[in-house]
Amino acid sequence: MLLARAPPPSPPAFTSPALSVRAFRRRRLAAAGAAVTAASKSPSLPGGQRRKQVASVANPLVKRCVRLRDSAAYRRSCRRLVLVGLAPILEICRLGSVAIDCLLLLDGAEVPDELRELSGGSVVHVSATVMKKISGMQSVDSTEAIAVMHMPRHFCDLGDDEGGAGLDASFQSPKRILVLDGIQDPGNLGTLIRSACAFKWDGVFLLPACCDPFNEKALRAARGASLQLPIVSGNWCDLHALVTRYGMKMFAGHPESSSDGSARTHALSKELADSLVSESLCLVLGSEGNGLSEETVQACDLVSIPMEGIFESLNVSVAGGIFLFMLQPKQQTYSRILTP
Repeated sequence: MLLARAPPPSPPAFTSPALSVRAFRRRRLAAAGAAVTAASKSPSLPGGQRRKQVASVANPLVKRCVRLRDSAAYRRSCRRLVLVGLAPILEICRLGSVAIDCLLLLDGAEVPDELRELSGGSVVHVSATVMKKISGMQSVDSTEAIAVMHMPRHFCDLGDDEGGAGLDASFQSPKRILVLDGIQDPGNLGTLIRSACAFKWDGVFLLPACCDPFNEKALRAARGASLQLPIVSGNWCDLHALVTRYGMKMFAGHPESSSDGSARTHALSKELADSLVSESLCLVLGSEGNGLSEETVQACDLVSIPMEGIFESLNVSVAGGIFLFMLQPKQQTYSRILTP
């Protein structure tokens, strides 16, 4: 007697992004031969709807997406951002509370199950030429999908005249704020935001000359942290208002061997971290090229990472990770883990 085979178990709501991407690529390759790229030949979907397709780089949607990718001012005015690549899209959507305005897929591909509800049916299939134009990449091998997403509500640009109301809305009785002073490399900036989120800091304050946190490269490096952590963009007057309002101490990462103020530089240590457990503080990190601004050096207590050897300093994202870990809130909880 033959036994009926039990149906396979249902897959989880979210699988590994890497596995999802591989399955997505297999489905795309299988369907690529049957793909129709011309919008005039769009096949009908169940219910009489027509499949949305874009084949021309002159399409208004394409121009809007390119502008969102290239212009920080346009992103902020629209409160929208562009995320390139299926893996980072899946990773960010795992966080929840992410709204996708539009999901762009290569011709022949089907909507991944994980994104079917989040995309709300607003899916556009595009040609390889269009995908290259929007992503700015020469190959579509790793850019099977692009998402236009809502900018998080907890991002605040104080240049928009929000003033104190913007600070209060973003930072509510903060204990730890990371301040970035002229960080222009999007990879470094995104990595620092990711580390601040991982070590339970309350938010990030961006001084002038920092790159945009929603730059596509910064988004990739942040791995979704910039959509979770409050981020405020403002000037030194705004930062002083924040520090005064919440009675925060100001520290800045500083190379020990530097000549501009190192005589009063403290060494980062467990003793220093323990002494600040109950304090509210801002940590300022400067760019690798220009270092800390003069205003930062004058306003902050300087702290260096003790190092052996001939190296003057570390990459700012590496140094920042060390500072953020050592000075994270409730450091005494972690000292039990570090002490054998």
